[in-house]
This record gives sequence, C-alpha cells and structure tokens, in this order.
Amino acid sequence: MTIDEATIATLDQHDPLRSKRDAFILPEGVIYLDGNSLGPVPKAALRELNIAAKQEWGEQLIRSWNSAGWFDLPATLGDRIARLIGATAGETVVTDTTSVNIYKLIHAGLNLRPGRSVIVAEGASFPSDIYISEGVASVRPDIRIRLEGVDAPRLEELLSDDVAVVLVNHVDYRTGVLRDLATLTSRIHDAGAIVIWDLCHSVGTLRIDLNADGADFAVGCTYKYLNGGPGAPAFVFAARRHHGKLSQPLSGWWGHANPFAFDRSFRAGAGIRPMLCGTQPILSMRALVGALEIWDDVDLDQLRRKSLGLTDLFIALVERGCGRFGVTLVAPRDPAMRGSQISLRHPHGYEIMQALIDRGVIGDFRSPDYMRFGFAPLYLSYADVYAAATILHDILVNDTWRASRFATRAAVT
Repeated sequence: MTIDEATIATLDQHDPLRSKRDAFILPEGVIYLDGNSLGPVPKAALRELNIAAKQEWGEQLIRSWNSAGWFDLPATLGDRIARLIGATAGETVVTDTTSVNIYKLIHAGLNLRPGRSVIVAEGASFPSDIYISEGVASVRPDIRIRLEGVDAPRLEELLSDDVAVVLVNHVDYRTGVLRDLATLTSRIHDAGAIVIWDLCHSVGTLRIDLNADGADFAVGCTYKYLNGGPGAPAFVFAARRHHGKLSQPLSGWWGHANPFAFDRSFRAGAGIRPMLCGTQPILSMRALVGALEIWDDVDLDQLRRKSLGLTDLFIALVERGCGRFGVTLVAPRDPAMRGSQISLRHPHGYEIMQALIDRGVIGDFRSPDYMRFGFAPLYLSYADVYAAATILHDILVNDTWRASRFATRAAVT
C-alpha cells in the first residue's frame, strides 16, 4: 500500500468508528498516544460527575445510596464491562484497585487448589503483579514463586503438579506482545492450576472471550483504554463455576451476605460478592458510568481491525523513516501477537519521548529504554498516526532530542 496523505485521508473517511472521537475532550495540537496509560476525558464522564456531585451528593446526600443506585454500582458497572470481556451478568464487579484485586484473586486461587504451593508469574510482568505475589507469599510461608524468564524461559515450562495459580498478562506492558488466552488457559488447566488474567492492557482494544476460553479469574483497570479517569476503580471477573467457593482474606463488610445486618462475624455473600471489600469510591464510579456509555454500541471486531490498521501504519512509517537512527521495533509484526501498543527501543528513549511530548505527541517511557505508544481506536485517526511518525522522524533527523532539557527525569515517566 502506498502511504501518502491521500491514502490516509481515505482510511479516515471510511473508518466506521470515526464518530466516536467526538465523545472525548482532546486538547488542540495534541496527538494522544498514551491511552495505554491514561485515557482522555469522555464528555459523558464529566456530565455524570456533575450530576453525582451537585444533585446526588449535594441535594440527596446519604439518600443517594438508595435513590441513585450508589450501593449497587460495583455490580451494575461490572455487568456493563462483562460484554467487553466475554462474561455474563453477575460474574464481574468494579471495585478497589488492580493490585488489591490481584491480591484477592491469588488467595482465592490458592484456596481452590489446597495442597499446591507454587505461584507462577512473568519475570517481565508489570512489577505490581510480582510485588503482590511476593506479598501473598509473605503471609503464606508454604508458598513459592516461579518466574518466567528467571526460572525457565517460557511460562509453560514452569507448569507442574505443584502449581496452584498462574498470574499472566494478556498484553505485555513494555513490548505490547499479546498472549493467546485460549491456548495458554488450556495448558494451565491441563496442569491442574488456576489462571488469573491481567487484562489492563487489552480490555478496550480487542474482543476478549473469558468464558468461551475457559478463564478462571481476571482483573483489569478502567483508566486506560476504558477512559474512566485517573485512579478509576478496577474490575474483577470470577467464572460462575467458582461462585460459592470464593474465599479471600480481605473480608470487608461489602463482601458480607447482608452488610447492613452488622453481624459480628463475616458471612460471605453469594456469587461474586466475596470479591468486594470496603466502601466504594462513588464519584470515580459515577465518572465510569459515563465512560462506559461510549462502549454500548461499539463493534469489538471493528475495534480490533482499526487497532491493527493503526499499529500496522505506525510500524511501516517508523521502519521506513527511523530505523537508521538506532530506533528498533520490539512490538510484534505479526498482528495475531500484537496488542494495541507499539513499543520502540533506543538508548536515549527517554530524551526522544520528551522531545515528542514537547511537539504535542504524547506517549510514555518505560525503563530501561522503551518508548511506548498506545493506539486507542475510539479517538485516534490514521492522520494522527501519520503526523506522529512524521514528527518522530523530524526529531531524529534534526537531533532535537539532544537538548539538555529533555534529559531531566520527572517522577512519572
């Protein structure tokens, strides 16, 4: 395919998702390629926040727990996310943070496999996943951790009859590599273990079929591709076949069978309710109500096709114009193995990314030398991708990134 501005304009003209861009507030002069870290503001989220703050909190006060449905938000929001992850009603709740939910699910998985003593995770996983695994092991002296890339090259080689739980990311946060959820789930089950899928970097970019693929548990955040806002609560999925057997140590009052009975001892609620813990962040949840509204009519197959179209275009443009400057592609060329993120490496990746941000192309950097670009199909155009690659090329050609101000490290990269 010839890549020129006319071709790009044609792609945008025939994009079935192009109208979704109008649902977001996007600053002028910015090409936002960091939706894999924090999504932009949906207009509907601001509307819902305004209603929640001024009317429900401001006027109805505590009555809104009932009259505005605050108390039921974990479940109602979970059911709306269910369509995006291949779950059925009652299998998903929105609650707490991804890290807290991983802690709950590892314990739940261990409790489902008594007599087994190993947690398997990825050595290159998002660090919090490993830290939480270590936290579980710190209160369970019988538990050991095996890491892919440390104890064996491939996760499958770590599976044995002593493995209780496998925690694995659907998309690698650094490289953008997409795991085969169905095949790996089957391999883990063949070994008799429970699998927990971390969907933080995949939900909102492709079709996920947790039930069809046999997943046990999953977690994911809502502030990346789902655009729920900074610190928006995460979600937990537990397959219905495990309901009635769910047990985890953060047995807060919201997970109780009857929270307002104020019983002295904990009695777990039915279904997925034991995955809840304490009082929920209602304003953040109300913003998420608006953010999820955008997804109600999104065709997930169209979403995936556009995601691959955007990332294919970026790869072609970068390799055509930037390879001779020491930029290397680490995201897979094979679309079947690629999430909606393209990662590039360069010894001065941090400085190059700061120069890009200075020019209005916002991605991010991950140590030691990864430049990450997230391609959110709902609000990005092919013209955005073309312009971003052109600016990257210009920065490299002109050595713009060498300015000393771009070498100053901020706390958040």
